[in-house]
Amino acid sequence: MITTTISKQTTVVATPEQVSSDLAGESVILNLKTGMYFGLNEVGTSIWNLLQEPRSVHDICDAILQEYEVAAEQCEQDVLSLLQELAESELIEIKDEAST
Repeated sequence: MITTTISKQTTVVATPEQVSSDLAGESVILNLKTGMYFGLNEVGTSIWNLLQEPRSVHDICDAILQEYEVAAEQCEQDVLSLLQELAESELIEIKDEAST
């Protein structure tokens, strides 16, 4: 498996090989290729909903900061951590690499 570093400039999107369901504000995602389930809490669900269209990590962090009371550094760290988990579970695609 190729591990890719995700940064604030990276654009990510949910893969088409999954289905998700909202369960009382939380989400359950099924990877159709692997048959593995992935559960998300309320904040994770907000991020997942944003991932239905290609977005930069920066834009995702901005949206979460507007919706929840969280320090910017903590938000960025948590978003990047979740996106890395989703990428490793093959639930998101990285659309472009940041060129810095």
